[in-house]
Amino acid sequence: MIDPLKVSQSIAAAGLDVQSHRMRVIAENMANAQSTASTPGGDPYTRKTVVFSNDFDEALGANLVGVEQIGNDPSPYRVERNPSHPAADQSGNVKYPNVNILVEMADMREANRSYEANLQMMKQSRAMVMMTVDMLRSS
Repeated sequence: MIDPLKVSQSIAAAGLDVQSHRMRVIAENMANAQSTASTPGGDPYTRKTVVFSNDFDEALGANLVGVEQIGNDPSPYRVERNPSHPAADQSGNVKYPNVNILVEMADMREANRSYEANLQMMKQSRAMVMMTVDMLRSS
């Protein structure tokens, strides 16, 4: 028989794992928001995205979230005219990453809240297990 509390803890743990991956990718995007190419006319840092997967765990009998892949955002780079910049092309244009700090901040807030919700689920499940153990001890 599968313990429902163990299943709920496994689901929450999978959620914690993917949200921590997501926060790492967001932090990388924010850190490289102004990273230009090292050569004139080259491409700058490309924003990364996280693609989630829905995986069925037969041993638990539950669907768990996972990280399917970390991909690149296909949106265009931001281009600014700055002929004195070392990464400027022949026309004096510099490509900047396709990272929007406001979008990254919103994604970070969402990932943080999802992480906290999964953490709270783990705490609640653990508390229920401890209450059950205490009840069995007192019997």
